[in-house]
Amino acid sequence: MSFEINNVAVFLDRDGVINEEVDLLYRVEQLRLLSGAAEAIRQFNEQGIKVIVVTNQPVVARGLCTEQNVEKIHEVLQRMLNEKGAHLDAIYYCPYHENADLPKYRKACPDRKPNIGMLKKAASRFHLDLQQCFVVGDRTVDIQTGVNAGCRTILVKTGYGGSDGKYEVRPNYVCKDLREAVDLITNGLIRSLS
Repeated sequence: MSFEINNVAVFLDRDGVINEEVDLLYRVEQLRLLSGAAEAIRQFNEQGIKVIVVTNQPVVARGLCTEQNVEKIHEVLQRMLNEKGAHLDAIYYCPYHENADLPKYRKACPDRKPNIGMLKKAASRFHLDLQQCFVVGDRTVDIQTGVNAGCRTILVKTGYGGSDGKYEVRPNYVCKDLREAVDLITNGLIRSLS
């Protein structure tokens, strides 16, 4: 598989991949980076690979917090990564859920994973070839999203480590954590570009 580095992005789930899984993170105080996650993201940054978060946020649909709270959490996440020399190129989130407690957020949304609306928006904005991109997540919904979008998929063993069992799907690769995933991706890209 040949790659053009400008068309490549790594789509990351947020909770359990970048920060600790706390089961419904809705307060800034709950936000803690996983060991090595910032360093891994910095490696992607240094290679010129875009890093884009795509995350379902049912905490909004459940009324646990507002979209403004989610955006504040993302501001703090960016700041925490910036302090370690890393950055996210974009963050997309879906606050909707078919069974939302709040009527305003009760709908089937094309952005909600495993749908690929968030990936398609990013692909349009950054001129990405989704077949050259990777989806990295800790749940089967992330892997199913990657499959639906035609991306390469990596399951990390942090967070839920695939134990949610919601979708019958197999990732292309399994890695211990985001650090191992970055090595797999960047080594493969460097080989294919040389």
